[in-house]
Amino acid sequence: MTEKLVLVTGACGEIGQALVQGLAKQGGYKIVTADLAPLPDSIKSMSAEHAQGDLVYRIKTFYDYDFDVIFHLAASLSSKAEVASEDAHRINVEGTMQLLMLAAYRSEKYHKSVKFLFPSSIAAYGMASREVKKAAGAVKEDDYNTPHTMYGCNKLYCEKLGMYYSKYFGQKHLDENPPHMLDFRAIRFPGLISAFTLPSGGTSDYGPEMLHAAAQGKPYSCFVREDTKISFMAMPDAIKSLLMLLDVPREKLKHQVYNIAAFALTAGEFRDRAVKAFPGAQITFEPNPRRQGIVDSWPEDVDDTLARTEWGWSPDYDVDKFFDEYFLPEIRKRYGK
Repeated sequence: MTEKLVLVTGACGEIGQALVQGLAKQGGYKIVTADLAPLPDSIKSMSAEHAQGDLVYRIKTFYDYDFDVIFHLAASLSSKAEVASEDAHRINVEGTMQLLMLAAYRSEKYHKSVKFLFPSSIAAYGMASREVKKAAGAVKEDDYNTPHTMYGCNKLYCEKLGMYYSKYFGQKHLDENPPHMLDFRAIRFPGLISAFTLPSGGTSDYGPEMLHAAAQGKPYSCFVREDTKISFMAMPDAIKSLLMLLDVPREKLKHQVYNIAAFALTAGEFRDRAVKAFPGAQITFEPNPRRQGIVDSWPEDVDDTLARTEWGWSPDYDVDKFFDEYFLPEIRKRYGK
């Protein structure tokens, strides 16, 4: 069986490391990785080749590669993007557009559709107020698409770019669906939590940061209010969703952007779990206005009916299974608790 050539950008990030491991475990793929940083030892042996450096300047070198699949994970995340918005736009938009152009070019020239998997985000939503957020509950893909952050604007725009390059690039007749057109598929992820990599300072990382601190007996000051609520997911479910969506026949998909959900928690409920697991944990709430504003603009939960209906999505980890079977056992092992 011929191996499929796969590019994973942002391979050193939390999702990237887990995805490379998932692809290697599944087999049948030759994996090319790309990141600003050198590959960590945990995935070094799984990559056939690693392109280190600024992706925007490295993409031209990829035109010589016959990629079957591109997972474009590289991004400047929400909090950082607010501080360095121009650089975030360059990384998030220019990098994505250049990769889409590459994939569209190869699909068209060689009459072989390249699959392009794009991790979008709940940051693509924008709730007008806390009252609107609470009343909205679980939101659908086409609701509240008014992001409040540079990162969210970048993600929403790149979704639209993906649709353009897969549907309208070259202005094909709308009734046509050439098999060699770029095949763009996006998932809007909730806050993702890995038991095996440390939180990297993301805006949704207050939950895992809280538990890492509690396990070490360190005090933790949470940067959002106790009643702050968004949706979360275990990293294995995120990887499962990407690999599931990758394998769905194109004709079964009626959409290109999908919500996925697992469980929604308040920061206070995270604190309660931390105290129960590590009695004596010292956790306080001191909201940071900028980061609080970002999280308040995200929905409390998302409606993932489309993903469940069109490609059979369902998470393996509900909230209890996430803590009891996935996160807490690993964090206790890490810190000898």
